[in-house]
Formats: sequence, structure tokens, C-alpha cells
Amino acid sequence: QVQLVESGGGLVPPGGSLRLSCKVSGRPFNTATLAWFRQAPGKEREFVAANRRSGENVYYSDSVKGRFTMSRDRDENAVYLQMNSLKPEDTAVYYCAAAPRLILSALGLSRQYPDWGRGMQVTVSS
Repeated sequence: QVQLVESGGGLVPPGGSLRLSCKVSGRPFNTATLAWFRQAPGKEREFVAANRRSGENVYYSDSVKGRFTMSRDRDENAVYLQMNSLKPEDTAVYYCAAAPRLILSALGLSRQYPDWGRGMQVTVSS
């Protein structure tokens, strides 16, 4: 059974930083495609970042490129999202997602990911 357990959400002022974590179990970690998505109130779920497998490139949405960094730790079976220079428009519920290795063109499609964490609230506000 695949489990994704997230932690690290919270309230942060504009310009601040936050680090999200997601522990992955039940899926071969090194070959799994791992991703972060987010969903703001009244909006559809949005792609944030994805990594096809350990050692390959990370892909980011234009809205977070240069501010967010995704990484994965094989020893901890965990994936992280370091978020810097946060803006109010980054406010959303953030989800960790996993899938068997996806092709590049599928990385940003939420329907391609069968495994999801419960989500955690990130609020950027003064």
C-alpha cells in the first residue's frame, strides 16, 4: 500500500520561506515519479514541481521557478519542497503525489498520479 505523509505547512508572511516534506512508502523510491501540486480555493489543482526519478532533472511551473526547489532524499525516502520568497498567491493546499515513472509530457497532469498525500495548508499573509 502506497502512503504519502506530508508535513511542514503553516502560516508565513510575504517574502518568507517554508519547507514542505513528504515521506513515501510502498513504492520503489528511486524509480517513482514524485511531484508537488497545489490547489487554491475555487481553483483547479495546479502543477508545482516534479522529478521523474532520482538523479534526473526537476521540472517547475513558471509561477514558482526560481523561488521553489524540489529535492529527494533516498536515505529518508522523502521528497521536499523548499519555498522561498513566498507570495500571497502561493496560498493553497499543497499535495505530494507519486506515480510509476511517467513520461515528460505527463509530469504536469494530476490525473496521471494514482498516489496522493492528504494535503497541507500553506497560507502566505501578513
